[in-house]
Amino acid sequence: MAVSKNSARSRRSNSVAANGTGSAFVCFFLAAAVMAAAVIWFYKTGATLLSGDAEAHLNIARRILDSRTPGWNQIGTTWLPLPHLMMIPFVRYDELWSTGLAGAIPSAICMALGATFFFSAVRRIFDSVPAGAAAAAVFLLNPNTLYLGSIPMTEPPLFAALLALLYFTVRFQATQGYGAVVGAGLAATAATLIRYEGWFLLPFVALFFLFTGGQRKWSATFLFCALAAIGPVIWLAHNWWYFDDALYFYRGPWSAKAIQGNKPYPGRGNWREAFEYYIAAGSLIAKWPALALAAAGTLFALATRAARWPALLLVLPIAFYIWSLHSSGTPIFVPQLEPHGYYNIRYALALVPLAAFGAAAFARYGKWPAFAVTLLALAPCLMDWNSHPITWQEAEMNSRGRRVWIAQATDYLRRNAHPGDTFFTSFNDMTAIYRTLSIPLRRTLTSDNYQEFLIAESRPDLLLREDWAVVMGGDSVQGIIDKARLHGPDYELDRRIFVKGQPVIEIYHRRTNLPTPLQSTPLQSTPLQAPPIL
Repeated sequence: MAVSKNSARSRRSNSVAANGTGSAFVCFFLAAAVMAAAVIWFYKTGATLLSGDAEAHLNIARRILDSRTPGWNQIGTTWLPLPHLMMIPFVRYDELWSTGLAGAIPSAICMALGATFFFSAVRRIFDSVPAGAAAAAVFLLNPNTLYLGSIPMTEPPLFAALLALLYFTVRFQATQGYGAVVGAGLAATAATLIRYEGWFLLPFVALFFLFTGGQRKWSATFLFCALAAIGPVIWLAHNWWYFDDALYFYRGPWSAKAIQGNKPYPGRGNWREAFEYYIAAGSLIAKWPALALAAAGTLFALATRAARWPALLLVLPIAFYIWSLHSSGTPIFVPQLEPHGYYNIRYALALVPLAAFGAAAFARYGKWPAFAVTLLALAPCLMDWNSHPITWQEAEMNSRGRRVWIAQATDYLRRNAHPGDTFFTSFNDMTAIYRTLSIPLRRTLTSDNYQEFLIAESRPDLLLREDWAVVMGGDSVQGIIDKARLHGPDYELDRRIFVKGQPVIEIYHRRTNLPTPLQSTPLQSTPLQAPPIL
């Protein structure tokens, strides 16, 4: 009897797979075309690198290849490594790096993959192509999905990993095959190397295999756990090796915990407020009709046994963010609630897949219901198309002052620096200056170059030889330059940049051992051409 049941299940699974492969390819190519158009649109409107985080992710990827001290140690801490590693095939090209497209391209590919995995999973759950199409459309065509999928952020690869995990666990429910376990394990490993939400998912997915694995429950659970543990083990070992603390990413000076400190914010220690602020952010990203669909459709889907686990899996990232808001020093500010700000609103994008799943629960009854619920979910976004997505507004609002001083510093150095000049500076926001000018990062000396920086810091009079110093008020570079101006070398303040609400930027020029005018020409007349990175 058991054999006949397994055979029937196998035949049904093979039939679903055979019928779904072609439609999955169609979904991917359509999603890729949509994302390519979105990348071009946001690039042409100048929105690719509005976000300071997008700028930082792009430049971290670049410095792995292009630095005084290139290599794995440049991956840093706190931010997980996989998004930066995915940019490496693109960021090595100066034009793609300087424009930001080196980060936009892998993000777009990830969003297209995520939409395809979502389509395939929902199609299996409800045995309905219209349901899968509605889920993919509601997810992908949200303007905030399109925007974050077109810039160098970590959300796109996370969605690709999460929705791949959804697909392989749904497939395991139907097939009980070890191939689905391996796929889920690899997707989970990727998620744990992209964002810490992936770590939060692991015990729940392990329990899924334990409770649904039948006769294979122990072997399937062990195999999944062995694969999924690779990501956390790599990151703990990395932090221990380079920073002498396996939890440096959690409690180091660049962690969210250290940055926020004990400062109060709405939702901290208050579950009701945490939920309220997260849902308020969700209403700006997904809009209320989609949130209503998420709630009603998910409850409706729970009547289908196969939909219960997918609904839970899609709720888990939302629970993680509310928990982080409550307990982990991760605030969300929205314009309609005190203190009326724009901060971390993008975290509510996790509600969009749940809304898409809720729409799919109604769309399974045919093409017209699928069209109706898709239109209902997306109509508020389409009606508001003349205004920018809220995630774009957040990035634009929070980068206004930074973009002003970057533009002024860039303009000054373009007119006064020479090809081959070197720079003593900070990594952080300063790197946007050198990216804009296509100045290779190997010509900058920053604290990320560790030993070279420490040597220059200890004896700047003997060992600091950079042509320029670009200083942000209060940073470590400023202290070293102040010491150098007392004892040598001779750095003269050339330009001081004041922007309201921003730290003072100072540009110093070393007045000894500089090339004569006959030996070099200004950047304005001779653009820098970086040598190829091997």
